[in-house]
Amino acid sequence: MRRILKSIATAVVAATAIAASTAAYADDIMDRILQRGELRVGVQTQGEPVSFIDKNGERTGLAIDLVTMMAKDLNVKLVIQDYDWKGLIPALLADKFDIIAADMTPTPERTAALLFSKPFFYQDTIAFTAKDKPFTKWEDLNAAGVNVGGTQGGTYVVAIKEFMPNATAKEFASGPASAQAVASGRVDAAVSSVSNVAAYATSFDNLKVLDGVITREPLAFATRKENIQLKFWMDNYIDLITADRKLDRLLDYWWNTTAWEKDHK
Repeated sequence: MRRILKSIATAVVAATAIAASTAAYADDIMDRILQRGELRVGVQTQGEPVSFIDKNGERTGLAIDLVTMMAKDLNVKLVIQDYDWKGLIPALLADKFDIIAADMTPTPERTAALLFSKPFFYQDTIAFTAKDKPFTKWEDLNAAGVNVGGTQGGTYVVAIKEFMPNATAKEFASGPASAQAVASGRVDAAVSSVSNVAAYATSFDNLKVLDGVITREPLAFATRKENIQLKFWMDNYIDLITADRKLDRLLDYWWNTTAWEKDHK
């Protein structure tokens, strides 16, 4: 009996030590950011209006404005690192930066490997095609022989495969690349967000939106799963800028309208 109790006590002590060590490491993330004096953020290279290079050669967009505010309120320097979409998660896991700030949806697969903040807003996913195509609603694309484009490694391709199983999904390195493929007739249609499609329409005058919303997806910031304190900090920050309507003003500028285009395109 004494031996059993001793074994139990040893196991409890070991488990407590592991938990304490894990918690201490996780809680260090904000200290590391403050001591470093930098908030390191990974963004995608082509993602109007979330993150892109404007006419003045400056990195800008909704996500950039949000992380700029975060860094300012933490009194640290913002360090932006550019990656293609498919490179964002591997770079985060390799500790190249602290958070991903992109139009990323916390899918079950992603949340198995990462921690996500609460959503900072929800986007509608729609389909678009060339004006000379006979399609009128997104359901028309669900047919054999129809090629539909989406961003490689993103939820748009997932939506195509799930909701248009009879069509063929074509993957592109970026949203603008898929829009160019539609405009040039290399694919029949493509899937993206409402705001993205509005931006593409200003670059290609032969595009039209198809009727209907395919999915409604939450967008959130991502960090490594051990960064628990940073996740809670981001949640709290989103609550704060929602309460004082700073987030609403940013969404009105970057997402709900095309007001940003005259300043940045």
